[in-house]
Amino acid sequence: MRRCSTAGSSLIDVIVSIGIIALLFSAIYAVYFSLIDSITSIESRSAASSALQSHVERIRGLPYESVGTIGGIPAGVIAQQESSTVGSFLFNIKTIVRNIDDPFDGTIGGAPNDTAPADYKQVTLEISCLSCVRFVPLQFTTIVSPKNLENTATTGSLFINVFDSSGIGVSGASVRVVNASVTPAIDLTDTTNASGSLQLVGVATSSQGYQIFVSKHGYSSQQTYPLNESSNPNPLLPDATVVSQAVTTISFSIDLTSRISITTYTPTCQPVFDQHVLLSGSKLIGSNPDILKFSTTTTTGPSGNAMLSSLEWDTYLFSLSSTSTYDLVGMSVLNPFTINPASDASVGFTLLPSDRPSLSVAVKDATTGLPIPHASVTLSKTGYTETIIAGRSTLSDTTWNAGSYVSQSGTIDAETTIGSLLLAQIDGAYPTSTSSWLISETLDFGSSSSVPVALKWSGSQPQQTSVLFQIAVNNDNATWNFVGPTGPESYFTEPESVLNGFSGYRYARYKVFLSTTNSGVTPSVESVSIDFSGPCISDFSAFFSSLPTGAYMQTVAAPGYQTSTSSVSVPASSWQESSVALYPL
Repeated sequence: MRRCSTAGSSLIDVIVSIGIIALLFSAIYAVYFSLIDSITSIESRSAASSALQSHVERIRGLPYESVGTIGGIPAGVIAQQESSTVGSFLFNIKTIVRNIDDPFDGTIGGAPNDTAPADYKQVTLEISCLSCVRFVPLQFTTIVSPKNLENTATTGSLFINVFDSSGIGVSGASVRVVNASVTPAIDLTDTTNASGSLQLVGVATSSQGYQIFVSKHGYSSQQTYPLNESSNPNPLLPDATVVSQAVTTISFSIDLTSRISITTYTPTCQPVFDQHVLLSGSKLIGSNPDILKFSTTTTTGPSGNAMLSSLEWDTYLFSLSSTSTYDLVGMSVLNPFTINPASDASVGFTLLPSDRPSLSVAVKDATTGLPIPHASVTLSKTGYTETIIAGRSTLSDTTWNAGSYVSQSGTIDAETTIGSLLLAQIDGAYPTSTSSWLISETLDFGSSSSVPVALKWSGSQPQQTSVLFQIAVNNDNATWNFVGPTGPESYFTEPESVLNGFSGYRYARYKVFLSTTNSGVTPSVESVSIDFSGPCISDFSAFFSSLPTGAYMQTVAAPGYQTSTSSVSVPASSWQESSVALYPL
C-alpha cells in the first residue's frame, strides 16, 4: 500500500515539476522575443530618423522656389512619395508642402486683406517602414521662409471644405486635386484638417480646370466633373475655377456608407432566386438631362438573397427587371426607401408568378409618411368589384381530381366534373342518409408566425343541401384536430367566415362536409381558399391580379383616416404600383 502511495506521489511531483519548467521556459521565450522586438524597434526608428534628417537637409539646400512637390501646390522638385533605404530597412517618405497665409500681414479676405497670402511654406514629412513587421510612422514638420520680401501674387487660393450629412466637418478626408492645363501640371493628394478643411494657397489660375476628388475609408465619395462631357454635359458640381488674388471655396459632403440586404420570396416565405432588382438613388450629379449619382442592378442568389454594401445615404427607388416572370406583390418597406449613414437595412420583396394585368396598392399616412397596415382597398368598374385587405394573401384549392386531397368518406365525387366537388349519385339518386366529407391536402403558410384570417368558398348550395367546413392547424404537419368556430362539434357555415384562434401555426387543412335531404339535388364546391397574413407579406400593400383592363375607381379606407377615392388605369399585360396617402380624421 505504501509503495502505491509513494509512486502516486512521485508521479504528481513529476507532472507539477514539468508544468513549472514549461511555464519558466514560456516566460523566458516571451522575454527573449520581447527584447528582440524592442531592439529591432529601436534600430528601425533610429534608421527612420536618419532618413528623415537626410531628407530635411536636402530640402534646406533647395532654392525657395523649388520647395514644393511634383504635381503639388506649391509646385516644386520634391516627389510626393519616394523610397529610402537605411541599412536593412526600406522606408517610404511622404512629403506635403503647403503655402501658409500668416495673419501678421493680414489674411485672405480679412482686414487688412492679404493680396499675397503665400507668406511661407510648411513642409510635413511622414515616414513609414515597408520592411518592418510593426512600425509606427514618424512625422516631422518644418517651416521654410523666403530670403527676400514677398512679391505681389498673381495666384489665387482654393479652399476645400468636407462635411458629413449632419454638416459636421470630416477630418482626415483624402482630397485629390488634378489640373493638367496649368504648367507645371498639378496632381496633388492631401488631407483635411480637424475642421474638415484643406486650404491651398498660391494656386495657379485656371478656368474650370481643377478636378477635385474627395474620399475617406469607409465613407462615400464626391467629386467635380468637367463641363460638356457627353456622359454628363451639365454637372451640378463642375470643376473649380481659381482666379488671381481671390479665394475659390468649394464644399463636398461625404459620410459613412451603409449596407442593404435584399430578399425575394413568395407570400409563403419560399425563396425566389435569380431575380434582377434595380436600385436607383435620388441624388444627381448632372441636370438637363438628369444624371443619377448611383444606379445599379443586383441579382438574388439561390436563397433569394443579395447584399449591397458601400451605399451612400440617400433615398432609393427599388424595382424588378421588366423581364421578370414575377409580379411584385409588395415590399417590407415603403418605396422609395431612405437609407441613413452607417446603417444596415433590409428590404424584402414579396413576389408571385405573373398574372397580368396586376396592380399593387401601397397605403401610407399623408402626414408622417409611415405605412398604414391592414387598410381596405376596393377596385371597381362596370361589371367588376373586388375588395382586398392590405397585408393578406390567399392559398386556394380549385381542383381535387386525381387524388389531390388526403382522404374522403362517403360519396363525394371529385372526378366527374373537374374543378367541382359534388355528391356522387347511386342508382341515379343522391344519398340522403349520410354526410360525406373530404380532407384537403396541407396548406403551407410558410411560417409559424402566420395568421389565418378568413375561410372562403364558392359554389352552389341549393335548398335542402348543406356545405360545412372545419379547420385543423399545427406546426408538425402531422397532428390534425378539426374544429369549427366553437370546437370540434361546430362548423363554419358561411361562404366567408372569420377565423379566430388559429394564429401561430404554419400548416392547415380543411375538412368539407356535403349532404342533401333531396335525392334529386347536390351541393357543389368550386373553390376553397384561406386568407392569411405572415412575415413575408407586406402589411400595407394590397395586390390585385388578372384584372380586366380599363379605368377603375380606387377606394382606400382605414380606421382613423379619411377615405380616399381616386381613379387608376390598368393597361393590358402590365404590372404597376399605386401609392395612396390617407389623411387622419
